[in-house]
Formats: sequence, C-alpha cells, structure tokens
Amino acid sequence: MTKESDRILDIAMEWVWMVLDAGLMMLAQPFYYISVILIGILYRRQVLLERKLFHVRVNGWQSQTLRTMLGGLVAGLGVSVMMAFLGITLTMSAVLCLWAASLLLMLFRVRFLCFAYAAGLLGIVQSVLGWFPGWQPDGWLGSVHTALLNLNVPSLLALAAVLHLAEAGLVMLQGGRFASPLFLEGKRGKLVGGYQMQSFWPLPLFLLVPSAGGPMLPWTPFFGGDDWMSGAGIAALPVLIGFGEMTQSMLPKQKAVISGKRLVIYSSIVLMLSLLADWWPPLMLAAALAAPLLHEGLAWYSRYEEQQRSPLFVHPPKGLKVLAVLPGSPAEELGILAGETILKVNGTLVRSKEQLHAALRQNAAFCKLEVQNYEGESKFMQRAMYAGEHHQLGVILSPDPDAGLAVRLKPLSIAGLLGMKWSLKNKMAAEEEGAETRTPAGKGSPAAAGLEKDSLDM
Repeated sequence: MTKESDRILDIAMEWVWMVLDAGLMMLAQPFYYISVILIGILYRRQVLLERKLFHVRVNGWQSQTLRTMLGGLVAGLGVSVMMAFLGITLTMSAVLCLWAASLLLMLFRVRFLCFAYAAGLLGIVQSVLGWFPGWQPDGWLGSVHTALLNLNVPSLLALAAVLHLAEAGLVMLQGGRFASPLFLEGKRGKLVGGYQMQSFWPLPLFLLVPSAGGPMLPWTPFFGGDDWMSGAGIAALPVLIGFGEMTQSMLPKQKAVISGKRLVIYSSIVLMLSLLADWWPPLMLAAALAAPLLHEGLAWYSRYEEQQRSPLFVHPPKGLKVLAVLPGSPAEELGILAGETILKVNGTLVRSKEQLHAALRQNAAFCKLEVQNYEGESKFMQRAMYAGEHHQLGVILSPDPDAGLAVRLKPLSIAGLLGMKWSLKNKMAAEEEGAETRTPAGKGSPAAAGLEKDSLDM
C-alpha cells in the first residue's frame, strides 16, 4: 500500500513539475504579451471614440483589458482540459505557422485574427502543395514548405472549434459588457443609436503532447493514436480569440447571447468535420474550406438580420430613448437602463434634450422621473441632486434623427488600429486651425465633438 502511494505521489509530482515548466515556457514566449498589447490598443481606441462622440468615456480601457485577461485565463484552463481528452497536439512549427497566418490575415482585417481563418488557410495551402509533390524548394522556403506539409490540419481545425466554443461562453458572459455606444446612419439616412461590440481574449493554453519517457495517460485521446503509447508531456501555447458585432436593433446583452448560441452551433459543426477529416483524410480540404466560409456566413447573416430589423435606439413620439448609462452616474443609481424611455421629468413630458434640461432645472436639488421599461410599463423614481453631477443624470440619449453626423463603420486593419493615435492628433490640430470657419453644431453631436462624416473608421 505504501509503495502504491509513493508511486502515485511520484506521478503527481512529475505532472506538477511539467505544469510549472510549461508555465515558464508560456512566460518566455512573446505571443501572449503581443496579444495583451493589441487588446489594450483596441480598447483605448474605443475610449477615444467615446470621448469624441459624447465628451465622456463610457468604459475604461484598463479595466476592460484586465477583465479580458481574467476571462481568457479561465477559458484557457477549460479549453486545455477539453483538448487533453481530444489529444489535440501542436508542434512548435505548427504554432509558428498558426501565428504567422493569423498576423498575416490581421494586416487586412482585425476580425481575421481568428484561428478559424488561420487553420482553414493552412489547410488549403497544404492541400494545394500536395498537388505538386515534385516541387521541393531550397533554403528557408524549403523549411516553410516542410513545416506546412507536416501540419496536422484536422487537429488544427479541432483546436479552432474548441476555441470558438470558449469564445461563445465568453461572448455570452462578457460580450455585452464591453459594448460601446455609437451614432450610426440608418437605412433612411436618419441618425440612430447603436453599439459596436468588439472584444478579444488572450488564452494561455497547456497542451498534452506525445513525449518519450513521460508519464502514461490513463485514457486514449482521439487524435494521435499510437503516438501516446510512449508517454505524454505538456507544452504551452498562447492564443488570441476575438469577437466583433454591431447592433442597432437589440440590446448588447441580447445580441451577445444570440451570437454566442450561434457560435456554439458553428464550433460543433467544425469539430465534427475535423473528426471526420481525421478519420477520412480526403475530407480535409472540405473541412478546411468550411471553417472560414461558415464563419463568414455567420457574419453575413448577422448583418442581414440587422438590416431587416427596425432600429431600437430612436426616440419614440413621446419621450427620449436611452442609448447608454454611464457607470457610477445618478442614472445608474436610479436604475435607468439602456433601451428604456424617459417619459417625464419633474412632472413635465419631455420630447427633446432641451426639454429634458429645462425640466431638470425646475428643481436643481431634486428630480422625479417616469421611465418606460422594455415591457411598456412605467416605473417611477426619484433622487436628490448634488452639485458637480452630470448635467444629464449620466444618461447618453439616442441621437436626434436630423442633427449631427454619423460615424461610418469601416473594416479595421492592423495598420488602422496602430495609426489611430496619430490620426486623432492630426484631426485635433486641423480643428484648431479651422476653428474660426467651422459651422456651429449642437452640443453633444458628433460635429460638436470635431467629427466629420467618415472621419473615424471602425
């Protein structure tokens, strides 16, 4: 009994040392730090846009970056457990190929920083190279050629599927909280409110890899077959997963839940195709094509769905529609929510921002509100007002349909992301030079914030 206990303890300590070694390997790789830096740049860019539009930041980029890091850490551990049972293995050359393909695609669109596109691209390239067996380049190109031919593409696709399953969970839990309000141009040229939902998560993964002399696994993983008979080790792999949506017809939380459920279906299909491709290799090219094409199909359907639905964040005939509520503001303390409608302030029916401000000035020390919730029911709230608080209770209202200018959303590349700070400085300098000839704009409009149409691309 003692010998058996000692044996179990030795095996446990061996696994502990392997995990610690993999953790040090993770810290030594630059990819995780690159991911965090890119995430910080993205969220800071989002805050700059909020300040331009609303003269106040809705979200803090530091807190958002920290939350995504924590969410990514938890998701990474969960994905690592799933991949351990599947037996998804990656060599160092496969890791480099994945990251190289991801960064290459990111040069064209930030949303292409997704392993579904990278794994699909690598699978397609491997299939094309297989059509020319006589081509054997020399030098560094030959090394790349060999690395591409040796890739286990079904395993890469299974990894992409599991990562999207983790992304689905993160989107449903955190996607709505990271949404940023915007003024957009609707189908009829009128201004409407909307939300840009763009999030990235850095995931530290710990993969089981076949290793001669390592401890034996008590189970047989799906991928790898007899490779696991010699033992197993642990390798570290930092990855970056991302999510991008825009909505003007739903609340951010609703959109996040719907998108998350669709991602679950997508990941299930890709995982099934990867398992079939591992079982029957001729299916590999079809599976590699399906991963990015189905992902693009999800994006297309989401845009189509938004076009078919009526915008949510527009003012009704009676009242003012709330686009967003600032954290820690009087409106948040009162319980006002995005998507609700402010009907009356201090007993006065309000139909414009000017009427809202006038009604609030009727009693500078106290305010009473009647707010209509999503179900069309009125709720009544009241609160004392204090000096220095937000002049609009901390509410960001939906835009007036004919006032101000919209922000036009354009596909974002890595060059545009990194060049955002320089562009903002240039625009601010141009504003100061042309301040005398600028046409006056309403307070709080994009024009008042120095925005011209298409001047900020998302």
